[in-house]
Amino acid sequence: MQWTKLSEQPVYENRWFRVNLADVALPDGRRLDHYLIRLRPVAVATAVNEADEVLLLWRHRFITDSWGWELAAGVVEDGEDIEAAAAREMEEETGWRPGPLRPLLTVEPANGLTDARHHLYWAEEATYTGPPEDAFESSRRAWIPLKEIPGMVARGEIPAANMAAGLLMLHHLRLG
Repeated sequence: MQWTKLSEQPVYENRWFRVNLADVALPDGRRLDHYLIRLRPVAVATAVNEADEVLLLWRHRFITDSWGWELAAGVVEDGEDIEAAAAREMEEETGWRPGPLRPLLTVEPANGLTDARHHLYWAEEATYTGPPEDAFESSRRAWIPLKEIPGMVARGEIPAANMAAGLLMLHHLRLG
């Protein structure tokens, strides 16, 4: 049962996102207005060290008024390579420059509302370059044992779905 977009009109736009209104035909012939949010791709990166610890950020999200562990992430600038954006975000937010990045997974966190694709990468090594340029992004940065990730997800300590999916995939790849 496929929905068909008949038209789409912009409602609001800024440098971060666009809100559009779509005229949609349902399979039974009915039509409805559907708001959607158009976003630039998001690049995410982390590293896992020889002790099977993953680099995470502890941060507060004011929108949900919640604290949680996350990976370094940010939007891909116009014309920027996604993998390069992931490396840039990791260094800016953590002070660690990743070694060669490997694709981990790509997810669509809310594909019923937005077209955002989050591209997650990981490296097996990282070099500390100094305090993070964007230290305001998190309260602290820490190397957390990968073996603790499933329990942290279950306890809600990693509340963002994209981060939980990536970290669980990384746990599976490294620890089985």
